[in-house]
Amino acid sequence: MNTPEPTTPQRKTALVSREEWIAARKELLKKEKETTRLLDQLSAERRSLPWVKVEKNYVFASPEGAVTLADLFAGRSQLVVQHFMFGPDWQEGCPSCSFMADHTDGARPHLAARDVTVVAISRAPLEKLLAFKNRMGWQFPWVSSHSNDFNTDFHVSFSAEELAQGQVNYNYTRQPFPSPEAPGISVFYKDTAGDVYHTYSAYGRGVEQVMGTYRILDLVPKGREEDRLEFPMAWVRYHDCYGTNEFADADQPYWPETTSSSPTCGCHPAEACA
Repeated sequence: MNTPEPTTPQRKTALVSREEWIAARKELLKKEKETTRLLDQLSAERRSLPWVKVEKNYVFASPEGAVTLADLFAGRSQLVVQHFMFGPDWQEGCPSCSFMADHTDGARPHLAARDVTVVAISRAPLEKLLAFKNRMGWQFPWVSSHSNDFNTDFHVSFSAEELAQGQVNYNYTRQPFPSPEAPGISVFYKDTAGDVYHTYSAYGRGVEQVMGTYRILDLVPKGREEDRLEFPMAWVRYHDCYGTNEFADADQPYWPETTSSSPTCGCHPAEACA
């Protein structure tokens, strides 16, 4: 898969005086402030969602041995899970999920100070996860759900039978999907009695909430510059592979086989992007 080289910036707006620029910037600032207030309101509504008690006893493989979902909180009351696309037969994790994971380690001390633990969970066997984690230089906890139903229950892994039907349950709707693995984030709370509750999950473009690189790209003149790619995240590479275009999985199972008939966002179809 070849991605276009970055283009030379082309000015798409008028060239004005500093005074005219300040006036235009103030007009945009009004919209930015309005959006900030709306996002604050949305965040409050997100926190007000009802909770669901997790009744199933999920047991994961970790470097320390078998651990439960409750164990993953590591002494804190709030847990954020990255549903990291890494199928049992894959040689590498999804590049887009790796891009997301690259944002995690720097935030972990700050999140811990606010009673939050972050972990990644994938279906690949633990030894594959740890080898890839070591290659990437990541420090966050990563456990395997290879022997439980966690990924299936949270609608981020699909059986061959489900895929053969042409639609799977992803992002709260039935829709076509190009891969047996899907990206997402889920949030859990553990009370003083040790009971665990599911409070939130986001899929599709909802995972962009934790991708700081996109927030920065949205600030610069060229933006994300993804509209001319095969699919929006086609430019992403493992952070040690920019310029090499090398993938261990020749069939690249984490990305669509073809995008000629429908647009996509990252490793998931456009219908999933909301």
